[in-house]
Amino acid sequence: MSHPFSTLTPDLVLDAVESLGYLSDARVLALNSYENRVYQVGIEGETPLIAKFYRPDRWSDAAVREEHAFSAELAEHEVPVVAPLSRDGETLFAHGGFRFALFPRRGGRAPEPGNLDQLYRLGQLLGRMHAIGASRPFAHRETLAVDNFGHAALGALLDGGFVPKSLLPAYESVARDLLARLDELFSRVRYQAIRLHGDCHPGNLLCRDDSFHMVDLDDCRMGPAVQDLWMMLAGERHERLGQLAELVDGYQEFHDFAARELPLIEGLRALRLMHHSAWIARRWDDPAFPLAFPWFAGERYWGDQILALREQLAALDEEPLRLF
Repeated sequence: MSHPFSTLTPDLVLDAVESLGYLSDARVLALNSYENRVYQVGIEGETPLIAKFYRPDRWSDAAVREEHAFSAELAEHEVPVVAPLSRDGETLFAHGGFRFALFPRRGGRAPEPGNLDQLYRLGQLLGRMHAIGASRPFAHRETLAVDNFGHAALGALLDGGFVPKSLLPAYESVARDLLARLDELFSRVRYQAIRLHGDCHPGNLLCRDDSFHMVDLDDCRMGPAVQDLWMMLAGERHERLGQLAELVDGYQEFHDFAARELPLIEGLRALRLMHHSAWIARRWDDPAFPLAFPWFAGERYWGDQILALREQLAALDEEPLRLF
């Protein structure tokens, strides 16, 4: 069976944008996106727009609108985020069997790893976002938890037969041991689930003219605040301690950081590893995925994953990062 995105042609993209009253110059550039399909579309006499076509059946309309509403709420409080454009109060549109949204084009570069000055400013940005995110919960978007990011991920990999048979016993054993540890960790550590960016890696925090802005809230969800901070840290332990201090110093200018969440960092890293493998597996029927991730079907990838999960088990035994 052909994948739903196979009917998303350049002509359909242009027709969708023009259905909202824009006049395109017929230039369409596909951008680097796999979960959805994202295009830069030229507009006559104006700056190009970004058109995002949502993967069918991933999020409900209510969940997508909730993402858009969160972006608008952040923008209203002058948090620099790329929010969708609105037409007559609506931000989610339909054309040719696809749901889509339009965004202004905003460029920038990712933060420099370990740059303490940038980390302080990123902390300020995340603190501002979380102060708003903590004000009320999402109603239609899921919560990051061990069940959906860990147990469900393992189930998808095993049920789909994606792990090579030669490595299946080793992978399943270490994954189940790790999940048992994560169940205990997340039941022991107290945290408040708030509205998060959810996928706050450096590529989604862009710098332009010495200021940062956030992009791509497609994975926003409920979860512990530290989920949006830990991917900013890099290097050896002593380097990460210094980076964490700068990040939290900036953060706490706008929102209190709960240091009790720090033991969750390595657990969240483990869940991201498992969830990423399951994400590729669940999308394997999309022709873009075998092309982009050809190594996923090979033994080397799964051998590396076994090693990575074992390292995460060991990391859970180490002293968590702490604030001085």
